[in-house]
Amino acid sequence: MALNPSIAQPTSAPLDDRIAWAVDGLTVELPSWGFVNTGTRFRVFPQPGVPRTVFEKIDDAATVKRYTGIAGTVALHIPWDRVDDFASLAAYAADRGLLIGGINSNTFQDEDYMLGSLCHPSPAARAKAVAAIVECCEIAAEIGSRVVKVWLGDGTNYPGQDDLRWRRHRLVAGLREIYPHLPEGARLFLEYKLYEPAFYSTDVQDWGQALSVSRLVGDRAMVCVDIGHHAMGVNIEQIVAILLAEGRLGGFDLNDKKYGDDDLMLGSIDPYQLFRIAHELVNAMRDDGDPVAQRCARETVYMIDQCHNIEPKLPAMIRSVMNLQEAFAKALLVDREALVAAQAAGDVLEANRVLADAFATDVRPALARLRVERGLPADPFQAYLVSGEAEQRAAARTGGAAAGWG
Repeated sequence: MALNPSIAQPTSAPLDDRIAWAVDGLTVELPSWGFVNTGTRFRVFPQPGVPRTVFEKIDDAATVKRYTGIAGTVALHIPWDRVDDFASLAAYAADRGLLIGGINSNTFQDEDYMLGSLCHPSPAARAKAVAAIVECCEIAAEIGSRVVKVWLGDGTNYPGQDDLRWRRHRLVAGLREIYPHLPEGARLFLEYKLYEPAFYSTDVQDWGQALSVSRLVGDRAMVCVDIGHHAMGVNIEQIVAILLAEGRLGGFDLNDKKYGDDDLMLGSIDPYQLFRIAHELVNAMRDDGDPVAQRCARETVYMIDQCHNIEPKLPAMIRSVMNLQEAFAKALLVDREALVAAQAAGDVLEANRVLADAFATDVRPALARLRVERGLPADPFQAYLVSGEAEQRAAARTGGAAAGWG
């Protein structure tokens, strides 16, 4: 399959043409739970106009799509988004220009999962967790979703609480039991997290653990990289590069952090890191000499995963989508031929300059022009703020229980 022409544009092409993929080719997935009331361990902060049902969550996702043009799929979280008729829900989304994306499993909020889910010492608790994720596979089959995503809150709080080696054996066995239930062509994403909620050991703590488990489960078991789920100073773009080389990068949960898993707007703290990650992906898309990485990069899912605790939900989501576009636009401006030449020559400063120059380019005017050419607002964030839609939404959504965690 040929690359999207926007990816393959030569450096001599006009700037607008070189970055067009960020408007035409990039697809962003929105999380249904990103529009609901969330907070910290200490307080959930309610906001006006928050969705009360999964249908209203889809309405909000469709609004982001209408302003940005590229947020075309919405991820569901089960059981938070469970309905009686998922086919009707998918049709509702399609009527609003959306596809249902990943089906995210929840095996961490039920009381039975206090000591874990797939890694739990009790066979009954493990069986319950397996059944919950199998249900997600069945939902994915019903609505045509291509991804079932697993994040586990499994871990221990004290040394000696459980056998760490046998917890891993249980994890692999549980995922192997789930794997045959994946719909044809669908992939299983395994997410990792450095810490929280476990205080002593976390059963899928880092990308290496997630990768090694995925290899034991099957070819369609992939790793999901959450940018916030790493120790301070970790080189996330190197992790991305390795997973691409292995053909095991499934997707991203996109956010930003200053200290821990902060779920801040994407690119709000370290836009240069986001650019470096985008560069690895664009570099792989362009690399005909590494077909495994090239295919993997082209199939990567970019999902926003943020809990907007104090900021308004929709404009924060729009800002994150725009920040991702800017990062990829800059990555598309990297002169690959000059970079490869400098690397081959061992010219450290020149190679770094090629990247730094691309990052320093202000791509916002060009992105604005490209959006306008496609009938979109030049600045989706400002366009939403002045539209009056936030006030209309708040007025329409009075009464009932606002959706939130749980």
